[in-house]
Amino acid sequence: MTKARLLRLSVVLVSIFMILLIIVYWDNVGTAHFYLHTSFSRPHSPGAIPGITAGEGWEALPDVDEFLAKLLSSSLKQNSSIPRKTEQLLVQGSSKPVVSNLEENVRGYDWSTHNDRNSLDQEKLQIERQRTLREFCANSSFTFPTKERSFDDIPNYELNHLIVDDRHGIIYCYVPKVACTNWKRVMIVLSESLLDQGVPYRNPLDIPREHVHNTSTHLTFNKFWRRYGKFSRHLMKIKLKKYTKFLFVRDPFVRLISAFRSKFELENEEFYRRFAIPMLKLYSNHTNLPTSVSEAFGAGLKVSFSDFIQYLLDPRTEKMAPFNEHWRQVYRLCHPCQIDYDFIGKLETLDEDAAYLLQLLKVDRLLRFPPSYRNRTASSWEDNWFAKIPLAWRQQLYKLYEADFVLFGYPKPENLLKD
Repeated sequence: MTKARLLRLSVVLVSIFMILLIIVYWDNVGTAHFYLHTSFSRPHSPGAIPGITAGEGWEALPDVDEFLAKLLSSSLKQNSSIPRKTEQLLVQGSSKPVVSNLEENVRGYDWSTHNDRNSLDQEKLQIERQRTLREFCANSSFTFPTKERSFDDIPNYELNHLIVDDRHGIIYCYVPKVACTNWKRVMIVLSESLLDQGVPYRNPLDIPREHVHNTSTHLTFNKFWRRYGKFSRHLMKIKLKKYTKFLFVRDPFVRLISAFRSKFELENEEFYRRFAIPMLKLYSNHTNLPTSVSEAFGAGLKVSFSDFIQYLLDPRTEKMAPFNEHWRQVYRLCHPCQIDYDFIGKLETLDEDAAYLLQLLKVDRLLRFPPSYRNRTASSWEDNWFAKIPLAWRQQLYKLYEADFVLFGYPKPENLLKD
């Protein structure tokens, strides 16, 4: 009898301790101070803080989710009058950073003035992009791998592209080769996740590229299980319901060209060792290759675009390991049929979309989105790049990336898929 009572008491104490840990953590990271700035696809009554109140979409929450939601709601009410130190006007410091990275140095920034307020009706554009995505996700006749699984079925390691800013209630799914370096910089400034001599960065372009892509710099969903254990999925779902979720996409074939240019046309030691050497051996019949990329480039040994396409189509490739993130499909990186994104931006309209998104998030007074590269890979290059790729390969490649074309409203490149 005594043992049973001690067991019950220990369970109660452990539960109380876990709850206290959650409360302390959320207070420390400032989650109690955030509020969602935009309504996007979910309108709310005037004056109400979107999210945790007993509104649409919350009835089905499990008990633990409901408890955590009420906990966060009470914290919001208690702290709604506390100002956030991040809400300051942008300090116009060094407007043009010293470019040390090879890719940024080669390509340069486009500092020409862009008209952020063009004739595009951004609100209607967002409605159309979201409608297209949701229609094809709901269309049972359109299938692709992983489409039918639920959010709970997604392994933690596949959630590593979802970056969380608790200060402003934002979740960004980054897609490599779609302006992700600069969007990561924006997330660092907003979340204050990186300090420079003890002071948070204010200008995104002041943040060195090597820090931007350091995984320890960002809070991502795949790290939740280490912090929260069994509560991790519950907290993810709450944040997905409360926070503003956005991603940026790009024409899939143009993204592949961009990935090839940056990883195989520039000297990149990591990608040479991991990918270029196997490609050159398998598809170009080279042996005794140099061990360093500089030696290989000096000897004229470079991966061709044809080698790269063969690698993508080779069924052996993904038996060894999943696609690298730079050419992995967007639907595998960001799970658009499992996560209801509030904003879908496109690289083709990056300047307009970025300005509009920052306005909707009410952070446009804190920062500006960095300029684009001057030498950005354009869709007009497709014909030249694919000219020497056999028609059968092009058709197979389209099937491999078809879901990204369809879900995000990119037209089928008929000119590349017919003789």
